[in-house]
Amino acid sequence: MELVFDGRVIEWRGPSPFHFVAVPEDESADIRQIASAVTYGWGVVPVDARIGGSGFSTSLFPRDGGYLLPLKKAVRVSQGLSAGDEVTVTMTVRL
Repeated sequence: MELVFDGRVIEWRGPSPFHFVAVPEDESADIRQIASAVTYGWGVVPVDARIGGSGFSTSLFPRDGGYLLPLKKAVRVSQGLSAGDEVTVTMTVRL
């Protein structure tokens, strides 16, 4: 399943800060339909994603009925991203 969506980079300030892009509701609904077949525990969903010229593998975190796409530091640095920036994400759920 390949999805393309726009989202805003958000920062979660915990013991160490993390950056995410929230997956929009429509795309989250599509992911929920196959999540039980692809999750490997705790509801996380493995994906391959691309933002600009940076491709990366990660897992979506379930959150409030939707999903958060974690942004690796290497991706944020190479694409010059910080909290509040708008990005276009191309993402494939790994089966």
